Amino acid sequence: MLSTRELNRALLQRQFLLSRTRRPLPEVIEHLIGLQAQASNPPYVGLWTRLEQFKLEDLTRCYQDRSVVRATMMRSTQHLVTARDYPVLRPVLQPVLDRMMKHSAYPRELAGLDMAPVVAEGRRLLAKEPLSAVELGRRLQEKWPERDGHALSMVVRMAESLVTVPPFGTWGVGGEVEFTPSESWLGPCERPSLSREDLVLRYLGAFGPASVKDLQQWSGMIQLGEVFEQLRPQLRTFRDEQGVELFDVPDAPRPDGDTPAPVRFLPEFDNLLLSHSDRTRIISEPHRKRVFTVNGIVRATVLVDGFVRGMWKLERAKGSVTLRIEPFARLSREDRTALAEEGARLLACVASEVASHDVHFAPVS
Repeated sequence: MLSTRELNRALLQRQFLLSRTRRPLPEVIEHLIGLQAQASNPPYVGLWTRLEQFKLEDLTRCYQDRSVVRATMMRSTQHLVTARDYPVLRPVLQPVLDRMMKHSAYPRELAGLDMAPVVAEGRRLLAKEPLSAVELGRRLQEKWPERDGHALSMVVRMAESLVTVPPFGTWGVGGEVEFTPSESWLGPCERPSLSREDLVLRYLGAFGPASVKDLQQWSGMIQLGEVFEQLRPQLRTFRDEQGVELFDVPDAPRPDGDTPAPVRFLPEFDNLLLSHSDRTRIISEPHRKRVFTVNGIVRATVLVDGFVRGMWKLERAKGSVTLRIEPFARLSREDRTALAEEGARLLACVASEVASHDVHFAPVS
């Protein structure tokens, strides 16, 4: 049996949150199997909190030189993954996107329409030049004027292997996203796609020990029990405090539950909070309800003793930036000092161009 604290320390160790790593940035992204990238800035903070001597331009450079791409991946959400990983990961996840598309409202809006010509036309248009979702829909609507442009665009974006084009996705850059086929951006891939068995092993290496439901939550895939059964002879098995069976790769680290865990700042949508069905190894249920909003936002959080103990945000004013920490309960003097020091280091990375920095603790609410 593994206690909640032991599961917590195993997860932190594998996520480079017990101690920062010196491994190369692409190697870290591959170990983590991508970074949640619904917005531009969170992946930068996610890497800063895991890597030694990380600078914003390190990730921007990888994105611009095409060694890292932003694309629809796990759970049909945007992730940053390496160019090496993307073409082998996307095919094994495609059934998830197909299923989500099938159960969305779009098929009803396009009832009776043969989707194959729509996808082919979208592929042709995007191969000529990168297009935003709106512009792609408008051009598709020229050929199918009686259909909704947004629905036509979505069909292509879910069926085709597309990546987004910089500068969108780099630090501080918003605006309209433009898409292009992955082969146009990266060239053809000669390697076979990842098997479901290999995906399970990689997930366990980054997020284990974990249950079948945990992996299904992370990936959006279903009916993975038989894959775990096929792998059982080469895996270790455990139980959590509720008796749920957990699987793990044999040589993965599983630190003692009393291993010290430094304070850490996690960005919005960090996969640490999104990759298990049972999230109590990192956040309590009452705290989860405060961090996860009704409109799908996952707020930026702070870890104290390895668990989510509050939220944070940046507040910008003319000539100054304040990092505002909202603790969920009273913090010890030592923890407040550690958070203030770590917060100052975060500000030095993400707001170096601003002269005045400050870390502020909000009253406990």
